[in-house]
Amino acid sequence: MTNETTNQDALAACIAWFCRYGRNPAFRIIQKAPAKLPDIRHSTFVISPMPSELPSLNGDMTMSQVLQAYPGAQRALFARYHIGGCRSCGFQPGETLAQVCERNENIPVAEAIAHIQDSHQGDASLQISPHDFEQLRGAIPDIVILDVRTREEHEAVKLPGARLLTQELVQEIFTSGDKTKTLVLYDHTGSRSLDAAAYFIGHGFAETKCLSGGIDAYSQEIDPSLPRYRIEIEA
Repeated sequence: MTNETTNQDALAACIAWFCRYGRNPAFRIIQKAPAKLPDIRHSTFVISPMPSELPSLNGDMTMSQVLQAYPGAQRALFARYHIGGCRSCGFQPGETLAQVCERNENIPVAEAIAHIQDSHQGDASLQISPHDFEQLRGAIPDIVILDVRTREEHEAVKLPGARLLTQELVQEIFTSGDKTKTLVLYDHTGSRSLDAAAYFIGHGFAETKCLSGGIDAYSQEIDPSLPRYRIEIEA
């Protein structure tokens, strides 16, 4: 297999990813409170460990509650059991985890819970907190910051120095990007960027992280001058 074929396959996979997630939802700015950006840069940089205690999870919880506690649960269930990735294998927010397991070949609930929690811990290793991200920006001035949201969101509000992750940019990075450089991906609230980060890591960009809580958390914890907004999905 040639390098050209590999790059084409990678781009094709990326296009499929964008088709799945690259919708254009309506959104509203809900807060705009200018404030001075706190100076938290230091001469040394250490990533703080993510919390080790796992949220409670049991078969009687609705899928809405499961996803609130474990944002990557749907991705984890689809990866192992092909649950939740399309209309034919989807689930309703009000269904319990036990009900979803039962109608999908009676998957043992304990097994599904263990898989969700294992995947959650793997997700945590990919994340960087807003405070650690700000320190990292000070330590690595040329850090690559990629925005995986829609173009409309990016144009409304973005992190300084961020580039919108388009299909063309992905092709550019895969073709000539430095795989030793640090990449930080972010979205609105930190859920979609995990998929993108895993995708980049799977293609050799081992120093890829995603911003925990997304730009919304960054606005709340680091720079309140960045306006917050609410997504409103159009019918």
